[in-house]
Amino acid sequence: MLMSTMSSPKLTRKDFVSDQEVRWCPGCGDYAILAQVQKVMPELGVARENIVFISGIGCSSRFPYYMNTYGFHSIHGRAPAIASGLKAFRPDLSVWVATGDGDALSIGGNHFIHVLRRNLDINILLFNNRIYGLTKGQYSPTSEQGKITKSTPFGSVDHPFNPASVALGADGSFVARSIDVEAKHLQDLIRRAYEHRGTAFIEILQNCNIFNDGAFASLTDKDTKADHQLVLEHGKPLIFGKSRNKGLRMRGHSLDVVQLENGISESDLVVHDENDSALAFMLSLVGPPEFPVPIGVFRARQRPAYETALAAQMQSAIQRQGNGDLEELLSRGDTWTVK
Repeated sequence: MLMSTMSSPKLTRKDFVSDQEVRWCPGCGDYAILAQVQKVMPELGVARENIVFISGIGCSSRFPYYMNTYGFHSIHGRAPAIASGLKAFRPDLSVWVATGDGDALSIGGNHFIHVLRRNLDINILLFNNRIYGLTKGQYSPTSEQGKITKSTPFGSVDHPFNPASVALGADGSFVARSIDVEAKHLQDLIRRAYEHRGTAFIEILQNCNIFNDGAFASLTDKDTKADHQLVLEHGKPLIFGKSRNKGLRMRGHSLDVVQLENGISESDLVVHDENDSALAFMLSLVGPPEFPVPIGVFRARQRPAYETALAAQMQSAIQRQGNGDLEELLSRGDTWTVK
């Protein structure tokens, strides 16, 4: 029998572009995220028929339509639950969830934390624009206190969720943050998310130019971003600023911003460690006005993936009991008769 020596054709970004018209508002940050995902997908070496994008409800949830892969536009907040079921019984698939700050952290909050603690090998991209865009500008779970919107005309009194902190609190094994317009940075995190075995979560700060324009302007403007971004790199000191003259130092049990002057040098700064859960959580909490916004990987550590443990458990049960006896299963344990 002759074996074919022909290799599979090399895929390009165009192969992952669907025939659907992209229907986001002109200038929306979703376009930038879509472009980076489509650029990275060919590099992963996964056939399109083995990739699935699952979404809930919201502007970001149109994502599956625009990827030339399998996809599922599900219901509000339930994308992690559907992704969990798919990955548990088709572990060979590369499963991705596209969600927003409202979809994931409001009605979907419970599903979000449980997929993280279970640690299925799926990848979650959370588009955080701090607003409800699809329903025309109500405040979201990540909107800052005092935010004036159509549903909070006198300003929101809610304390906002911090997506990275929530993910770390749920013991997410890979937690990261990027920005829609930081193309190379976002591409690198998407690659790392795919390579991670377990639930990989990336919060993507994203501009809604219609209902919350400029929410992250200080992080994206060329003149200011160096002083407002803290790029996390494993094994490197926490340093930032246009002149690389500022950094984070540990003072007691908390972080402190210092200037590299008057005897303070890089050796005095905290060195980032992706395995340090305490440091990861501290970094997830810092931000304006006292601190820069950290972007990069907060924590990356390996622990068993849920679907692997599930498959092992099922195999063990089969080996012990063969194909099983349904009647025995139903009558095992505490039973009673109703007269």
